[in-house]
Amino acid sequence: MSLPLFNYSYSSQNQRVNSYEVGSEETPIIYNLDNVIDNTDFDNLIRSAYVQIFNEQQLIKSNRQTFLESQLKDRQITVKDFIRGLLLSDSFRRRNYEVNNNYRFVEMCIQRVLGREVYDEQEKLAWSVVIATKGLTAFVDSLLNSEEYFDHFGLDTVPHQRRRILLGREVGELPFARMPRYGKDHLSQLKAMGYFPKVWQPYYPPQFARTIGKFITIGGAAIIGIGVVAVALSAWGIISL
Repeated sequence: MSLPLFNYSYSSQNQRVNSYEVGSEETPIIYNLDNVIDNTDFDNLIRSAYVQIFNEQQLIKSNRQTFLESQLKDRQITVKDFIRGLLLSDSFRRRNYEVNNNYRFVEMCIQRVLGREVYDEQEKLAWSVVIATKGLTAFVDSLLNSEEYFDHFGLDTVPHQRRRILLGREVGELPFARMPRYGKDHLSQLKAMGYFPKVWQPYYPPQFARTIGKFITIGGAAIIGIGVVAVALSAWGIISL
């Protein structure tokens, strides 16, 4: 018997506050299948879906799901189905699910699928239990079939970060695309395996070598100074060289 989703309390976030601000360059572009007219519009919509789910760091050819793209262009599937296909693709599983613990993966998916931050640690725990007891597919379906997803994105709108900016705040929330793909635990494992070189440190010679070098520098400067003075006196006819 699988466990039901644990309850968690909502917290006040930007997307839960009424919007009165005027649109700006910080406002995300909303891509909807109803507004697609030609192939260029389709390409922009598909690219925005890849950026949202994979983030710009993973926009590589091997992550493309060409069969899903073809189905979407033929309108055989909805944008929601396309998003589901990306989340359950082998590329997304290998690059995001298998390299993170469940808590980090839940946080990542809440950001990319529902377009908001997690409310608290209790929400992370609740969805992590879903992954552990029901599996990745059930977790993805639960997010996509949630009332929150349907209310904000429906069947044919590409998910996006909802309301980064809140009036009265000098700095808005960072774009989710800037969030690191790896959690700290996986990053520590990579460093332990030697995937990251050590940070360069400047080399300082021993004290005796620095002392000798200082005397050599002072002596050389003195010889050069004497030479300059001698040349000047010779030019004035005071001495002859």
